[in-house]
Amino acid sequence: MCRWLAYSGSPILLSNVLYTPIHSFIDQSLHSRLGAETTNGDGFGIGWYDGQDAPGVFHSTEPAWNDANLREVAHHTTSPLFFSHIRAAIGSAVQQTNCHPFRHGRWLWMHNGFIDGYAKYKRDLAFAIEPQYYPQIAGTTDSELMFYLALTFGLQDDPPAAVAKAVGFVEARGRQAGVQYPYQGTIVTSDGESMWAFRYSSEGKSRTLFFTRDVPTLRKQYPEATVLQEVSDDARLVVSEPVGNLPGAWAEVPEASYGVVRQGHDSLHPFVPQSPE
Repeated sequence: MCRWLAYSGSPILLSNVLYTPIHSFIDQSLHSRLGAETTNGDGFGIGWYDGQDAPGVFHSTEPAWNDANLREVAHHTTSPLFFSHIRAAIGSAVQQTNCHPFRHGRWLWMHNGFIDGYAKYKRDLAFAIEPQYYPQIAGTTDSELMFYLALTFGLQDDPPAAVAKAVGFVEARGRQAGVQYPYQGTIVTSDGESMWAFRYSSEGKSRTLFFTRDVPTLRKQYPEATVLQEVSDDARLVVSEPVGNLPGAWAEVPEASYGVVRQGHDSLHPFVPQSPE
């Protein structure tokens, strides 16, 4: 499986988050502790918002731990909201078009997980995508197809409902194809102003997902942590696996839940897939 990280808060250099001194996100590409695989070396991607009409993206099939271009870009890019993803392919090709995050307009999307038995009902899932979106699918992953299913089901109007419908549709088609537990994974998506992060699996054993506790509390607990002095009170990190070395700084997202992070506000809600009518 993959690892992903999403940040929202005051503008910060990407390198300050991606290259933490201890168990950094980039280090997880080689030494993941909580992933299904220790090594996530099948490419990486970053996506960031910087005031332009659409977010920037940078993808590579190189291992993140050994890519000088990623380090250079991260040390010269500042953003109030950005995504990063390191990939461990489980069937689809290692190519740039299969690297996350995926982008449509102002929207970014990342996924860690899989659609079980995908080949059995991939055609049914693809045919459900609105014709206006289908030509934009550039890669071969189930993750990208999930993104365009969510867009089809109204992601740009109501993200939680759209993701619930997309997951529900996958489950319905998968079970029709004889797959007991069709969906597994965590998802994060953003329109540049808010982030929505989801944790759910059909089996009830989802991939891990964590978020940082509130910054003012962490500042009191760790006054020597300079990065906490640089970010706003409402800054949040959402990650597949904790970074850094601040015990107590992380809270696990509960099974079958989703969180909403926006400037000055965040909340946690139950997630229930919605079966297609």
